Amino acid sequence: MIIGHIGARAGSKGVPNKNFRMLHGKHLIDWSLDQLFANDRVDHVVVSTDSPDIHAHAVKRGCIDIGLRPAHLATDTAAKWNVWQHALAETEKQTGPADAFLDLDCTSPLRLPQDIDAGLDLFEQAKPDMVMSCCESRKNPYFNMLETDETGALHVSKPLPHGVVARQQAPMVYDHVGLVYVVRPDYLRRAASLFEGRVIPLIVPNERGLDVDSPFDWDVIEFLLGRQIEQGLR
Repeated sequence: MIIGHIGARAGSKGVPNKNFRMLHGKHLIDWSLDQLFANDRVDHVVVSTDSPDIHAHAVKRGCIDIGLRPAHLATDTAAKWNVWQHALAETEKQTGPADAFLDLDCTSPLRLPQDIDAGLDLFEQAKPDMVMSCCESRKNPYFNMLETDETGALHVSKPLPHGVVARQQAPMVYDHVGLVYVVRPDYLRRAASLFEGRVIPLIVPNERGLDVDSPFDWDVIEFLLGRQIEQGLR
């Protein structure tokens, strides 16, 4: 049994009320909710939120009602891991034990349905503690990410003994993006943080890995989502 989850806080400093803001005719959260409800591998859907409006909207749409999240999980410093643990525990009180906990960030609306299926397939095949969506990073700490020393001079963040003169020579690094997470429930229950166990990457295209964190991000995602709609991908 798979629980599909979305976390959606009321507050946002970068884009106020972004999770419930309208984007191409839908609340931002609905782009992700629609994908969970449309996936026949997902048995139950739940939204963890501190917003009465988002909570009422989610329950009306058919999500399991776990009430509003506790105040200590509603701050901008609350860990995603603790939010997941609370949501899993409250949902399993109503559904029984889950086989997988599938989380979608509602601030990543460029995700396509095949990204969800790819994450679930990888989870079933590789049997990790967790699958996390990632993109190939555009910057690399072994090559073109820099720090200053005590004199203010620039140096490569993670220098290698023989140096790196081309990006292709540097070790591959990834950006963690919020398209898809698939977590083993027993791992989520016992671990204190995300990377304690075997976490493996699901590599997704950079153009789908954008996240709403600023008004500029919103404008870019609005444009790209519109293009997806025109291309019949949504």
